[in-house]
Parts: sequence; C-alpha cells; structure tokens
Amino acid sequence: MRVGELLNLRVHDLDFDRMEISIKNGKGGKWRVVSLGDGLAVLLRSYIMEYTPRDHLFLGSEGAPYSATSVRSIIRRAVSKAGIKKRVTPHTFRHSYATHLLEQGVDLRYVQILLGHSRPETTQIYTHVTKKELLKVRSPFDTMVANAKQIELESGKGNSKNALLSRK
Repeated sequence: MRVGELLNLRVHDLDFDRMEISIKNGKGGKWRVVSLGDGLAVLLRSYIMEYTPRDHLFLGSEGAPYSATSVRSIIRRAVSKAGIKKRVTPHTFRHSYATHLLEQGVDLRYVQILLGHSRPETTQIYTHVTKKELLKVRSPFDTMVANAKQIELESGKGNSKNALLSRK
C-alpha cells in the first residue's frame, strides 16, 4: 500500500472472512483488493481488540488519524533501532513487496493489479531488482556441456555422440 492508502484505511475495509483488504480511493481514485495474510490478520485482530478503533484503523494518541510524517518518524526510529544503514521510506516497503512477489515467480500482471498500476510499464520498474532470480538462469552453454558429459558417462569415451566436445 501507499502511505496515504494505509492512513485512510477504515476498520470496515478489512474482511477477515475473505482474508482481504479493500483499498478505496487509492491513487487516481482507484479501488482494489489485496490479500490479508494470516500473520497480518492475527496482528490486526489483536490491534483492533486492544485499541477498538471505530472508523479509521490507525489513530494517533490524540484520536486523530496518523499523518504521513508520523509514519515516516516511526519507520526512521525502527530502522535506527535495527541498525539498518540504508535509507528506508514508507515506499521502500511497497517496493520490497513488489520485488519479493516477482522473485517468488508471481506474474508481472498480478503484481501490477496488486499495486494498482494502470500501465505495465510502471510495474516493470521493479523487475530490474530481481537479480537473484536472474542469476539462477542457466547458460545454454553450461547445459550443453553438462549434457555432453552425461552422454560420455552413459556411453563411454570415444562414442560418436561426444563429437560436440571433441577436437576432431
């Protein structure tokens, strides 16, 4: 979620039966639904029981909705406490969410919908970060060499099937 979407969440936007969160009036006035994971559902149920919010889900100490500045401050303190040296903003979590989905093999189109992007090009900015998956791609040359070695093991040296790597 974008920080503005988070701050505008209302208690009735959570559907624990369907395990989803409705994001209404997102960027560009869009509406979308995102998954409410099991772990987050447990935390949110506990939070709601403890703080009993009636309208806005997250309220500050004065009873007013949190501000984006407050969220940034909370993140800054948590990052400092964790000893993280990189710059972390609320958008970092959105970026990480998209990146992890792509690294898990989730289709780019699904990520686009979950993030609320109108254009696939907007979502594609997250694809450059998935170097981990890119490094798993096996070179066709390595596959060819491995297959040739396997043939050599199965049929013995000198077999005509090994011509791929022979000097003849």
